[in-house]
Amino acid sequence: MNPLKSIHSMDQKGFTLLEILIAMFILAAVLSTIFTSYTGTFRIIGETESQTDIYAMARIVLARMQEDLESTHLKASEDSESEEGPLKRAIFLGENKEINGRDADTLRFLSRAHIVLDEDHENTGIAEISYYVIQKEEGDSLLLYRFDTLELEEAPEEGTGGLLLCDGLSSINVTYHDVEGEMYESWDSSHDELEIKLPARVSIMLEFVNPTNPEVPHKFMTSVALPMAREIDERAF
Repeated sequence: MNPLKSIHSMDQKGFTLLEILIAMFILAAVLSTIFTSYTGTFRIIGETESQTDIYAMARIVLARMQEDLESTHLKASEDSESEEGPLKRAIFLGENKEINGRDADTLRFLSRAHIVLDEDHENTGIAEISYYVIQKEEGDSLLLYRFDTLELEEAPEEGTGGLLLCDGLSSINVTYHDVEGEMYESWDSSHDELEIKLPARVSIMLEFVNPTNPEVPHKFMTSVALPMAREIDERAF
């Protein structure tokens, strides 16, 4: 037996069990830190993208509603008869409604802001525009629809059809102010003191579901002035 070879073999050392365990612990701590950092970053990116989509959707909806309301038109309509008596077409109708305890207000009015979706039918003129809300089949959020029907066309059944403007709504609340500044929760220009009148200002509050904090929804608000309302009020006197 070669004594030099035996001495050389005795000098070679490996890792002890304790050293291996310490190395594994350090590696696990590093990987855990990296994983936490990456998941946190991805979560922030996802939340930011979700909020960006909500902000963009809210901006589009409020801009659309503002343009429709600013083009509100007042036109005297002939009364029609029914079994209950004479009927007068609602010129501007804002109803205070709820779905499962949440505001789900609706709007229906005459406007010149007709949108042409079919290039083969470029009919323009006064249209009856309606906004209504329904609950989404899956989940607890609300859907906002807009329907645009030209005056001479047959309107669909109330609360059906139309273009989906946005989803993920928590609530929509609409309030109205007359030329004197008095606030109303609803408005019907075919009845009582509001007959043949338009609101001077319409305020719209949209609340969107906040997935990260359901108790604090994303809120967006705008207020739209209707210049024609003051002209009508001045002519009335």
